[in-house]
Amino acid sequence: MEQDNDELDSLVRKRIRALRVAQGWSLEELATRANLSQSSLSRIENGRRRLALDQLVTLARALDTTLDQLVETASDDVIISPMIDNAHSLMRWPVKGDPGITVVRQRMTEPPPDNPARMRAHPGREWLVVLSGTAVLMLGHRRFRVETNQAAEFPTMLPHAIGAEGGPCEILGIFDRDARRGHQPDARRADGDRDTDGTRT
Repeated sequence: MEQDNDELDSLVRKRIRALRVAQGWSLEELATRANLSQSSLSRIENGRRRLALDQLVTLARALDTTLDQLVETASDDVIISPMIDNAHSLMRWPVKGDPGITVVRQRMTEPPPDNPARMRAHPGREWLVVLSGTAVLMLGHRRFRVETNQAAEFPTMLPHAIGAEGGPCEILGIFDRDARRGHQPDARRADGDRDTDGTRT
């Protein structure tokens, strides 16, 4: 148990220094932001001063993170298996660190509809990258070709649809909580023959 505490102590100290360096701050700059002396911060980073809870809270705030994130350790459930939806050729992964985010991989074979009346609009924001092939993103009356390794990001309050061009394509999408709800099966259009992004099911 003592070894675990020592490892966590060392991890937190390294994390404080790494976050400071990532921000491009000197010891003096972070010390000023955290209301600590420069020597105190140096001793914290180098393991020559005991870690006090109140100082960790202040340092976490100064580093624009939380105490939980500052002392977080790797859990046993690092590997996440996808939830597979064969009917719509997609896989979903939850993001444990942010339950509002879902990652989706989908294979598409049909082009998107050209008619905005066949597209969906719902609260949220989506980000996607094309893994293979060429995708077509319809946003209202605008049409975007998204090639392999290109990404797109858009607010889902715009009527939108995604499909393939010139053969199958695969996309990886990241949906926030509202956008994910807009892509649930019970949120599909009454026409029933297209998925929520406008692709045929």
